Amino acid sequence: MITVNDIAVQFGGTTLFSGVNFSINENDKIALMGKNGAGKSTLLKIIAGVSKPTSGSVAVPKEASIAYLPQHLLTQDNATVREEASKAFAELFSMKAAIEEINEQLTVRTDYESDEYMKLIERVSELSEKFYSIEEVNYDAEVEKILKGLGFTQTDLDRPTSEFSGGWRMRIELAKILLQKPDLILLDEPTNHMDIESIQWLEEFLINSAKAVMVISHDRAFVDAITNRTIEVTMGRIYDYKAKYSDYLVLRQDRRAHQLKAYEEQQKMIAETTEFIERFKGTYSKTLQVQSRVKMLEKLDIIQVDEVDTSALRLKFPAAPRSGQYPVVVEGMTKKYGDHVVFHEANMVIERGQKVALVGKNGEGKSTMVKAIMQELDFEGKVEIGHNAKIGYFAQNQASLLDENLTIFETIDRIAEGDIRTQIKNILGAFMFSGDDIQKKVKVLSGGEKTRLAMIKLLLEPVNLLILDEPTNHLDMKTKDIIKDALRDFEGTVLLVSHDRDFLDGLAEKVFEFGNKRVKEHFEDIKGFLAHKKMENLRDIEK
Repeated sequence: MITVNDIAVQFGGTTLFSGVNFSINENDKIALMGKNGAGKSTLLKIIAGVSKPTSGSVAVPKEASIAYLPQHLLTQDNATVREEASKAFAELFSMKAAIEEINEQLTVRTDYESDEYMKLIERVSELSEKFYSIEEVNYDAEVEKILKGLGFTQTDLDRPTSEFSGGWRMRIELAKILLQKPDLILLDEPTNHMDIESIQWLEEFLINSAKAVMVISHDRAFVDAITNRTIEVTMGRIYDYKAKYSDYLVLRQDRRAHQLKAYEEQQKMIAETTEFIERFKGTYSKTLQVQSRVKMLEKLDIIQVDEVDTSALRLKFPAAPRSGQYPVVVEGMTKKYGDHVVFHEANMVIERGQKVALVGKNGEGKSTMVKAIMQELDFEGKVEIGHNAKIGYFAQNQASLLDENLTIFETIDRIAEGDIRTQIKNILGAFMFSGDDIQKKVKVLSGGEKTRLAMIKLLLEPVNLLILDEPTNHLDMKTKDIIKDALRDFEGTVLLVSHDRDFLDGLAEKVFEFGNKRVKEHFEDIKGFLAHKKMENLRDIEK
């Protein structure tokens, strides 16, 4: 269907990738994987036609349509949610208007023999054939169905888009894409701003109603549910697996083991050949043999081994003074916006050393609670931060608060203290910043790279109370594992808002459930909470 032909991309003399070739066929559901900065988003933009490669091309059939959802965008502020989503049918509506206009012209014109008249007949025939071949649908009903599937309520549909956060606007753009029913849907981190219920709805839609899909996502469960093929971008080239993500991980491990074996054998052969050359280079009788071996080494393609899996690296938070017995106490907290009650008379007691998850649907008050604890907004009721509590706070917009004019190294160098200063390069390496990368300015980093840098800053601060609001958005799976291990070993208290099912499992030991304007406490881990609620998995939390 769509063919990528010998694509290469270079930035300032550095090759991001080259020799990339593959085809996307109907009903392919492809996960585009690779570490942050490997070029996944760049490749997606090239297929979408938003960016151009340094060399190579993308062949798209004339009648094929491609729709692309980038990581960051803003919708216009001049429409309601319903009106903005209905723009998905703009081309269809303009086609209908053009047919009506040409038919009007044909009824009033009398130059039946002229070329212009014949051209109008040809144009209206072409447009009509295309227009009437499209399946007739109830557009208003379709718009409502998709928007409600993505979490909007009936009353939301006629509210201006300007009243919604960036995450909700992203859903409006996603709705427009799904309504267009394109031949290929390209999605860059679509689940970052979604609650679990909306993610499940999107999974079902992509599996049952979409044609070809290519997605970049760090949500392991989401990727595994929807994909049947995995393309990995690594070290400037791609590997194409006809397998879903979890099967690809096994195949990738096998591939790396074979690469390593072949690499070691080749290195042994190079060493033996080099030794032969050194030993006999002045010996007349061996001149031809020496020359042939020199030529062979010059022509040799050195086997490359893929990047080492860094998830085995362990990071520890620096020691912090011990906090009081109850780092966070919330009493009778009520939060309203006008007449809208977010939650009423909420109570929370969090003990020293506890790791607590806040779960529930978007809009039920998880982030609001975090902001209230951080004294970032007004509320009724009381919040007490315990004696000697040193807070490390990771907000959803943490990456945007970095100083854009500093380099990666300078950002970390300014906050590292004591022995940790000698480990800065190792820590940056663990988070996939290595070599010359560490001299890059923050302003040129991708969303994922900025989030990783903000997370390193947090890891290096001596704190005993961590408050994390969606810390894993934009993080790749290896980095998430590193952070999860660091949080498991952390001796302080953790308050964690996340919709990442995989990340919470084995980490949170107590759950506060937000819903129906209430905050309910569950004295169990995620698995126990789900068993208590008679649920299969974290997707069902909000039902």
